[in-house]
Amino acid sequence: MVKTELSSQLLTHELQLGEQLNHCVHSDRRADFALMLAMLADDAREYSQFHLPKKAQDAREQPDYRALFQLPAEQPLALESLDQIEQYYHADAVAEQRFADIKLKQALAPEPLAFRDDKTHIPHQVKTNTSLFCRQKLQQQDKYKALTQDAGFNAKKWLDSINTAIVKQDIISPAQGVFV
Repeated sequence: MVKTELSSQLLTHELQLGEQLNHCVHSDRRADFALMLAMLADDAREYSQFHLPKKAQDAREQPDYRALFQLPAEQPLALESLDQIEQYYHADAVAEQRFADIKLKQALAPEPLAFRDDKTHIPHQVKTNTSLFCRQKLQQQDKYKALTQDAGFNAKKWLDSINTAIVKQDIISPAQGVFV
């Protein structure tokens, strides 16, 4: 849904221009040709050749390399709980200049890369330094998330309260009932 709305607003690939690029080349209109190419999205992931059907990969095809090479667990991106903050406490080791201990601890049990629990958070400075296409794409995704989030509205309780209010007002007898 988001992709179709976004692609109708911006030029993402050369197929949206139709034959205009071809006409510019044959009629020697270099400025128009350059302008049209500059108007295309600069994100290569949006080009049509990268929107191919995806195959479902079978998990049996790939061996578990972590178990095969006896590697530690993957390094998490963010903290899962506030109790993990203790992992970052290296003041004693640094004061005693035990840097090898810190490296060994990091190799055996990697610490999360960031404190933030929201893995989808993008800082404002990063958003403002992106292209127009990327900003609109992020804005559309934010709108879609806002629409799909549960607003905490319980329709059944609301209908039951209306039914109770109508019955108490003696508009309809309780045997008839209003909402089922």
